[in-house]
Amino acid sequence: MPTKKKPQVTASPARRSELLGTAAEVFAEQGYNATTVRKIADHAGMLAGSLYYHFDSKESMLEEILRTFLDELWDGYDTVLDAELGPRETLEALVIESFREIDRHRAAVAIYQKESKHLVSQERFAFLADSQRKFEKAWLSTLERGVAAEVFREDLDIRLTYRFVRDTVWVAASWYRPGGQHGPEEIARQYLSMVLDGIAVRT
Repeated sequence: MPTKKKPQVTASPARRSELLGTAAEVFAEQGYNATTVRKIADHAGMLAGSLYYHFDSKESMLEEILRTFLDELWDGYDTVLDAELGPRETLEALVIESFREIDRHRAAVAIYQKESKHLVSQERFAFLADSQRKFEKAWLSTLERGVAAEVFREDLDIRLTYRFVRDTVWVAASWYRPGGQHGPEEIARQYLSMVLDGIAVRT
């Protein structure tokens, strides 16, 4: 009698998303190198061998986590950039979209911040460097347009300003928790008030 093939186990989209969410939290908390498939499986309440039915390696899980985050980020960013808003409105919309992504993908953002410098040397993660170059170009061009249009101060150091705004926004992933007292849009509004108007009382 012919041997029956072991049936292919395919996770439903909801289950796959759940497993990736668990993996993202473990990667973010323990670091990529220190995380094993067994640790992820333990947090997911399953055997390590069962996890291999859905993903062939922890590298595959990490790649999908980061690609999903960046694909959604660029869907939002491209919508903002294609709207041809003024430079201040573009900056405001980019900041708001950034906080929405932190709300949706906090663990992925934390992983990106901790691991991307080491991952970009691997061919399968080359997309991280491509995204970083595109990200920098979008923000620098927005600031440059603002200076040229006399919306932002002419004495701004564009690259320093970019780094300040970038780091100020994305470091929020280290403390932000979804479902907290303030939603992403409210936090973005507060950040924008401080970045664009300062914190001193105006006379």
